[in-house]
Amino acid sequence: MTAPLPSAAGGPSAGRLCDDLTVVVPVRNAKDLVDECLRSVLACRPAAVVVVDGLSTDGTLERLQDYPVTVLSDEGRGLPAARLLGAQAATTRLVALVDADVVLPDADTLEDLATEFVEGGYTALQAGQESVSGPGYWGQALVHHHRTGRSRYWFGLVCTIFEREVLLHHGFDPDFASGEDIELRWRLEAAGARIGVSRRTSVQHRYAGDDFAFARDQFLMDGRGLGRMVRQQGWRGAGLVALPAAAAVRGIALALAGRQMRFVPYYVCFAVYNYWGMVRLR
Repeated sequence: MTAPLPSAAGGPSAGRLCDDLTVVVPVRNAKDLVDECLRSVLACRPAAVVVVDGLSTDGTLERLQDYPVTVLSDEGRGLPAARLLGAQAATTRLVALVDADVVLPDADTLEDLATEFVEGGYTALQAGQESVSGPGYWGQALVHHHRTGRSRYWFGLVCTIFEREVLLHHGFDPDFASGEDIELRWRLEAAGARIGVSRRTSVQHRYAGDDFAFARDQFLMDGRGLGRMVRQQGWRGAGLVALPAAAAVRGIALALAGRQMRFVPYYVCFAVYNYWGMVRLR
């Protein structure tokens, strides 16, 4: 059903883990992000790169024609479906899920992360993240939150290596258009999987927008994901209800301690819209 995967730039080198690794990059209206992302991925010389498009309308598909990648479509089914479709198309032992808003800092990034993955006996290992944004208030506040928040070292899917068969076995819950990383993390932990976030290898995570509308959408998506987890898990997920409030209180305290009072309104909005997303799941 899918075309053979073309090799990424460069030839194979003996003993490289990346020779048995396919990178899956989901995209949707990402023309301003995808070039830098793909250039950095291809510089690492993985075995193949699969880009899964979510019915982009902004010229993203035209940009992809310049790169040696396989392009698939998720037919608008969303990010979890795109990631799974890319993993299904791969033929390598390892799969790296890399979001379009990620830039790998150098040509050794994926090999370094894969080496740590193997040496540590991980089921899934995410790279650390250094968030950046434009000059706008809301983007800068998102960066402050990510760099100082505890969630920085929570396992997610922004740039994560898996054993392909393990990822296909566990898959993604189709009910989660957002928050699928939390839901998958809980299932992996319940199955006894070793998962983690690297302290040795990090990538740059770019916030695509820095205005209020972008930040609000982030908050609402986070809230919807938490809300679905609470409804799915029942009493086991009850503690998730407190997360937005706890994160807001901690963020405000850090902002005040660092004399960065300008970020206080951000954390108030973060809590309000997260809870609004929990209540209004659709």
